[in-house]
Amino acid sequence: MSNFDPNAVIRGAQLTIVGAVRALRNPGLFKYEHYKQAVLAVAAGLLIRLLIAIPVIVAQATLYLYTTLIVSPTTPTWTDMALARLNFLQNSVLQVPFFLMSLSRYLSPTLDELFMDSLRWVDYTYASKHRSDDPRTLRAMYYPNLRAYSGASLSKRPKNARDAGVRFLTRYARRATLSLTVYLLSFLPYVGRFVLPAASFYAFNNAVGPLPALAIFSTGLLLPRHYLVVFLQAYFSSRSLMRDLLEPYFSRLPFSPQQKRQWFQDRSGLLFGFGLGFYLFLKIPYLGVLIYGVAEASTAYLITKVTDPPPSPEEVDTWTESQARWRNKVEFLRLPLDGIDRINERLLVVGREKEREKVRGIDDGRKEEL
Repeated sequence: MSNFDPNAVIRGAQLTIVGAVRALRNPGLFKYEHYKQAVLAVAAGLLIRLLIAIPVIVAQATLYLYTTLIVSPTTPTWTDMALARLNFLQNSVLQVPFFLMSLSRYLSPTLDELFMDSLRWVDYTYASKHRSDDPRTLRAMYYPNLRAYSGASLSKRPKNARDAGVRFLTRYARRATLSLTVYLLSFLPYVGRFVLPAASFYAFNNAVGPLPALAIFSTGLLLPRHYLVVFLQAYFSSRSLMRDLLEPYFSRLPFSPQQKRQWFQDRSGLLFGFGLGFYLFLKIPYLGVLIYGVAEASTAYLITKVTDPPPSPEEVDTWTESQARWRNKVEFLRLPLDGIDRINERLLVVGREKEREKVRGIDDGRKEEL
């Protein structure tokens, strides 16, 4: 099964809704601290919109003075086109609103704490649901195990946060430069119309394979430049969003760069569907920063469906190697939406059966020796 299987993308989009609903049921989200953060988030959204509007306001004032004092105000229709291009450039090509929202997570630990609080809520609801079951048949808890890694690296967290912020800024600068370059090249005569479709083919070739990427390339030749830019930026921004949302998880666990790359690659379709859903919600004016918090809380629920609970720090080396591959992918995608909570129970049963087979094999070997 392909990592970018359509079923995985659809399941990821479904988890966007399910995860948001589960997160909003957490009464901890409505504590005083979170109310305060919600107000600050809305205020930050207003500030972001204002910062984005400043270049447009300045350009509008300049063009207005130019058209009023120098040329006739009835002739320059190009001024409206220039303002529209400026708006499109900062909102869709450079993704300035999305950049400012993502940057906020590196300025305050609130989203990191929100992820851990939400993970504790997921464990609590799981334990409540199975209160009458045999404790030996229940899965391990995610929150206490993951929290054990926080204390061990607490002294390094400020430095890690700074390093993560620098990596984020570097990533954004590189992507913004590339996006602007590709966008400007698309205006070249003769070859410009092939630039964006070629970029689409390059972006999707590794993810979905050459034939689907070729179909995207062919479709791109028929679409206006505006739609192709929006399409490409939605793809790259949703991927970037998922890396940011999963930062509280990976900042605590010692995955190697190769293991982390494999982790994302194996779950690429699901993560794209999940990230794309929240990316579209984040486009809502003013409330985008607030929805970002819901996305972070929902990511805690997502983690419990695509990974196993982390073990004690002494056993983490072998565990990270086993988690790089998504072992329950086929089974998880085949489950009905109302049955995805059973994935952990099924894996637990399979794991116990394998342990019994291993013990049975050891016993049989001892009997043969006797």
